[in-house]
Amino acid sequence: MNIFKNLELTKVENFNIEPLQIYSQLRDNNFTEDNSFIADSPKVVNILLQTDLIVKSILATAEYYEEFAHLLSSKEISKLYVAKKSLMQTIVGHKIHHNCMMHGVRPKESLLDDLGDNIIMLDSITSSENIGSIARSAAALGVNSYLVSNESPHPYGRRALRVSMGYVSHLNVHIYDDIFVTLKRLKENGYKIFAAEITDSSIHLSDIEIPKKWVLLMGHEGKGLSAKTLDACDEVVQIEMQSDVKSLNVGVASSIMMYQFQNRVKR
Repeated sequence: MNIFKNLELTKVENFNIEPLQIYSQLRDNNFTEDNSFIADSPKVVNILLQTDLIVKSILATAEYYEEFAHLLSSKEISKLYVAKKSLMQTIVGHKIHHNCMMHGVRPKESLLDDLGDNIIMLDSITSSENIGSIARSAAALGVNSYLVSNESPHPYGRRALRVSMGYVSHLNVHIYDDIFVTLKRLKENGYKIFAAEITDSSIHLSDIEIPKKWVLLMGHEGKGLSAKTLDACDEVVQIEMQSDVKSLNVGVASSIMMYQFQNRVKR
C-alpha cells in the first residue's frame, strides 16, 4: 500500500495563500496570540512530530512526503502543503537547504512546582543559538527541566528551535519573570542552587557535593551573574581551567557542568 498517495496534499503554485504567510512572517522570536511557531528542516520537524505538539500545517516538497509518509499518517494535521523547493524559498524570502517546514503551537508551559529534580536555569542569555544548544545538551544528558528568563529568546523561537534540533520538545520549559522570586521558590521546594561563575571564592567543579535536587544557574554571555544573584544562590562553582584562559562559551560550560552534575549526584 502506498501511504504517500493516501495523504491529502494541497498543491501550492503561488505564495499568495493566506495560511502560508506565517512561514515568512514568523521570524526568529516572534509568536502569534495562539503561540504559533515555525520549525525548519526534516530533522527538526520529524522529532516534533513524535511528540504531542499541535501541528497546524506542514509545507514541504513531494520528496519529503514520500519519504516520511508513515510518520505523517500517525499525526492529525490540518493542512499538508506540497510545493517545489524554489517556491518554498520564495515564500520564506531566502535560500533554504532543506525541504520541509512546520507550523505548530508551543506546548503549555510547565509550572515551577512541577519540574524534575535537576534543572538548568539561564539568566539573561541573549543568543538564540545558546538557548538552543543548551536545550539540546540538557535533553541529551537527561536534565529535562529548563528555566529561561522572559528577557531571553524563547526556546521555541525559530533559530533556537533549529539549533536544539527540536529536542527542546523533550524538556519541561518554564519562563520566569523575576529571578529572585524564582530562586526563593526553588529553595522552598528543596532545590540547592549552584551558580556557575568565576570568582575568588568559587568552588572547583570536581570538589562540590551534589544533592539529589539541584539547579544549575548560568549567566549572561558577557556579564555573567550579578553579585546580588550570586548572593541568592547556595554555592558558586567554576570549571577548573588553564590560568591563561578566562572563560568558556556558556553553551560549552553548561554541557560540561550538567554532565558532571548528572554523574555525581547523590541518590
